[in-house]
Amino acid sequence: MSNQTATREPQRQRTRPRALRSARSRIRLEYLAVPVLLVAAWEVAVVSGAIDARSVPAPHTVVQTWWTWVAGSDAGSADPYSGTWFASVFASAQRVVLGFLIASAAGTAVGLLIGWSRPARVLLQPVIDILRPIPTTAWVPFAVVFFGIQPSASVFLIALGCFPPIVLNATAGALATPKVLVSAALMLGTTKRRALWRVALPSALPSILTGLRVGLALAWVLVIVSEMVAVKSGLGFSLWDAYYFGRMDVIVVAMFTVGVLGYLSDKALGLVSKPVLRWAP
Repeated sequence: MSNQTATREPQRQRTRPRALRSARSRIRLEYLAVPVLLVAAWEVAVVSGAIDARSVPAPHTVVQTWWTWVAGSDAGSADPYSGTWFASVFASAQRVVLGFLIASAAGTAVGLLIGWSRPARVLLQPVIDILRPIPTTAWVPFAVVFFGIQPSASVFLIALGCFPPIVLNATAGALATPKVLVSAALMLGTTKRRALWRVALPSALPSILTGLRVGLALAWVLVIVSEMVAVKSGLGFSLWDAYYFGRMDVIVVAMFTVGVLGYLSDKALGLVSKPVLRWAP
């Protein structure tokens, strides 16, 4: 009887990972149910004539346009967008990364300082509260005046728009730092400045991550807005240019591209933060 039990145990251990993998694959397929139904309804509505194909192209048309935009030859092609997808994606992604990194560094530092120091809160909080309701698009004229029609104008607008949510979440995280931990660190001889980085910063990391995720999603919104008016390249410029020529298929492809890139960047940020937040629930 003991021999049978011993032989069954390794079999159970082998079947458990298989069952876990199959359960995960079923969950992933469930997530795709609603998107697949929406795309199917979209295709049927356009093909049947319920929606004008000139206003909203069918999914199969969007896929063909995307393939031409990605894999087409830009030399001698009748389609001006042929083969330029990677260049547009690279230009937009580069601006998003630069603007987001600037906003992350500045916003996290300012937010921690406001949440940790009362004098800093008195001096800086009113400025943040006044600037926060101003839409980023209102700064476009200043960006063009100071930076010109250059990629730096887009980076400036992205950093400016991502800055407030990162500051607010970092401030909230610093304010929520347990006073017991701070008192214990000070009693053990840690200086107040060092306690900011060794106590307040680790305690505020979950809140900071939330602000970074909000800021990253906003960065993809702002790169489109900024490239429409302040830059002559990127996905936003292609989208606005396609609007002038009535290329609704290109517009839809650009929209889906931004959505996918935003989703992937959010997942990448989550993977990077996992080792740092292993202690967090």
